[in-house]
Amino acid sequence: MGTKSNTNSTSKSDNNANGEKNNNNNTLVVLNVYDLTPLNNYLYWFGLGIFHSGIEVHGKEYGFGAHDFPASGVFEVEPRKCPGFIYRCSVTLGQVNLHPSEFRAFIESIANEYHGDTYHLISKNCNHFTDDISYRLSGKRIPGWVNRLARLGSLCSCLLPECVQATTVKQLPEYHECSEDEITESLSTASPCRSISGVDDEQEKSLLSPLASSRTDNVSFVKEAPVT
Repeated sequence: MGTKSNTNSTSKSDNNANGEKNNNNNTLVVLNVYDLTPLNNYLYWFGLGIFHSGIEVHGKEYGFGAHDFPASGVFEVEPRKCPGFIYRCSVTLGQVNLHPSEFRAFIESIANEYHGDTYHLISKNCNHFTDDISYRLSGKRIPGWVNRLARLGSLCSCLLPECVQATTVKQLPEYHECSEDEITESLSTASPCRSISGVDDEQEKSLLSPLASSRTDNVSFVKEAPVT
């Protein structure tokens, strides 16, 4: 009887240890939303606004931005501190049970689908990225108001400025050949927002590319997982 009791005790200890290990992997999936323009203070009350968003998991925030090369446009920053943006609020979307290394492998695989030169203001922007990540991790979509203007734009493209209508997502294999040094140099100065030709430079900097004139030392792009 003593042996049986010891066995049961050992089994319970193992189960508790496994349970604690699994619980330690639980992490919230949080959407951090930023203002791109002070006009949001007025537009927000009408369910509209121009927003940037990032997904926070395991103490890091991940977003999607633009550059000119067919390489990862997924970047990471400190939560709620994405440079060049004005933090507005956070929305808890759920939780996921993934070890940090497992999540890292996940986000690196996603980076293959989000190259910087495929960023599109209407059809593939930072909010499309966070919505995709949220759905894959928690089964939930981000709040509709975060990306409402992009959805309205896709339905009413005839009302959009011509310069925006002409901005289309590039397709492989139209990218030019580039060296690793070129890619590294570009990513080190890249802004997580896409430039649009035909828009006034000052307006673009203040509205669509707030990082263009600010330091991006705290922004690092996520390396893509090797394609097998």
